[in-house]
Amino acid sequence: MHGPEDHGLIPMLIATARKTGVSAYVGDGANRWPAVHRLDAAVLFRLALERAPAGSVLHGVAESRVTFRSIAEVIARGLDVPTVSLTPAEAATHFVSPFMALGYGFDGPVSSSVTREALGWSPVHPTLLDDLEHGDYPAA
Repeated sequence: MHGPEDHGLIPMLIATARKTGVSAYVGDGANRWPAVHRLDAAVLFRLALERAPAGSVLHGVAESRVTFRSIAEVIARGLDVPTVSLTPAEAATHFVSPFMALGYGFDGPVSSSVTREALGWSPVHPTLLDDLEHGDYPAA
C-alpha cells in the first residue's frame, strides 16, 4: 500500500538509498510487487464490507506487476543516486535486515480481476511509480 504519509516499505527503501548512496534491487530486479494506493484500498474495504459474501477471498491490488527495479530506478532519480543490482548475499547486509532483503527480492504477481468484477471496484488513485515520482515520497 502506498500514499501520503506512508511509513512502510517504500520510505524504508528511500532511507536506505539516502544512507548508502545507491538505490538497490536484488538480482535483475524483475521481481514483481503488487501495489494499491491507500485511498483505493479504503474504498475496496468499504465495498467488501457492504457487498462481499461471507468468506470471500479478495485481492486489493491496483497494480499486479510493478518491478522492483522500476521502483529502485524512480527512487534513484528522485535522490540523484545510482541504481545498482545486488546479489542476495549483498542485499542481506545492504537493506535493513536479511529478512527485508528476502522480501525485497520476492516475486508476487497477483490479480484483482475477480475482486474488481465481484464488487465493481476500479482503482482511480496514482500508481506506485507515479506516487513515488510526484507524491510526498521524495521528502520522506
